[in-house]
Amino acid sequence: MTESAAIGGAQKRGWTKARAILAGGLVLGVGAAITLAAWNDGEFAKGIFSSGKFGIEGSIDGTNFAEHPDAASAAQLNFTVAANRLAPNDTVYAGFAVRLKSDSTNQAAVAMTQNATSAIPGTTATHKITTSATCNQAAFDASTDSGTSFNLTAINSPVFVCFKVTADNTLQQGQSGSIIWDFAATSTGAL
Repeated sequence: MTESAAIGGAQKRGWTKARAILAGGLVLGVGAAITLAAWNDGEFAKGIFSSGKFGIEGSIDGTNFAEHPDAASAAQLNFTVAANRLAPNDTVYAGFAVRLKSDSTNQAAVAMTQNATSAIPGTTATHKITTSATCNQAAFDASTDSGTSFNLTAINSPVFVCFKVTADNTLQQGQSGSIIWDFAATSTGAL
């Protein structure tokens, strides 16, 4: 046998031996990985969140509700006895209902303010919170609640406010003006 044939045979045996060692290592590596994986575990948790909805709306008749979000779009109250031709000692009444919007998910605290800077001189405005959409002298006199705040705690459960405007002896002829009532609501938590 020639020297080059002997070297070639030794190289083949060396290469075969290296492949056998590599294959054994791979088998051991895969076995070790399987063994390690069998001794590991995991656990996950996920929270899903979304924000609620909140809003109020008003009605001049206690039945048909809509949004009136600013003074420019304020609901026009239906005062009794033609509030457009007041005379001294006249008194007129008008009701307004406030409720949570039907898709609200939160309760509300409502604060009511009155802006009478544009009112007719010689008129005075007062209000009472009542239990009915009817607003007249009887309903006004029956209520003792003249507060400026109330809570809305359920869908389709409006709060009724009865407004009374009285003209006194100082009322001048041919005057016009307006009073704005603002109902500002703040969320107080989930329904």
